Formats: sequence, structure tokens, C-alpha cells
Amino acid sequence: MSYHFSKTLEGPFDEIVARVKEKLAEQGFGVLTEIDVKATLKKKIDVDFRPYLILGACSPRHAYKALQAEPHIGTMLPCNVVVQQHEDGRVEVSAIDPVASMQAVENPALGEIAPEIRDKLKAVVEAL
Repeated sequence: MSYHFSKTLEGPFDEIVARVKEKLAEQGFGVLTEIDVKATLKKKIDVDFRPYLILGACSPRHAYKALQAEPHIGTMLPCNVVVQQHEDGRVEVSAIDPVASMQAVENPALGEIAPEIRDKLKAVVEAL
């Protein structure tokens, strides 16, 4: 089982990031965090890296249900969505498969929540 699903797109990096955020919102996700890996690596260790952004996406309703079912599930939240530009200029969008990541947690209540989130994240990626 893969731990993510991805789609590669043509277009400007910033425009694709904006589309990802729009599609996340349409599926009920907010973006809690944005980690600019390129800028961070340049600042911290002075290396050049390709455009690479990690978006921490959260569906509050689902997060609340998961936190009620499993008090330490916050260690796996939010759901990461990565937007990265490859050398050929194409931009890849990848989202975590929460079903794969939740397999390590032995809690049947999460078995109901993770597939719902997977379907929503998959819909985001497919809609791009």
C-alpha cells in the first residue's frame, strides 16, 4: 500500500499552490501550516533546493472526531500535502494517505475516520 497519492501538473508553482488551497477548502480543509522547505534549507544550512512546500491541511470536524477517539492522534495531524517542482519544471502535488498512516494505531474508531479523509484528499489531488 502506498502512503501517498500524487499528480503531476504543468504550470507556475505559485498558481498550482493556490489551486491546491482552493481545492482543499472545497473539501472542508483549512491550511494550518505552510513550510517553505526551499527557504528554510537556504536559511538554516545555506543550500539551494527546488521549490517545495508542505501544507498542513486539517478538516476540523474530522480532527475533532479523531482526537475524541485517540488522545495522541495529534502526533499525526495535520494531514500533509506537498507541492514540489521538479527539474523539468513540472509540479507534483502529493497528499498523505491517512489510511496507510493510521494502520500503526490500533484503534477501530479511527478506521471510520481515516477512509473519509483519504477520499477527500484524493478528491483534492484528482481535481487539480
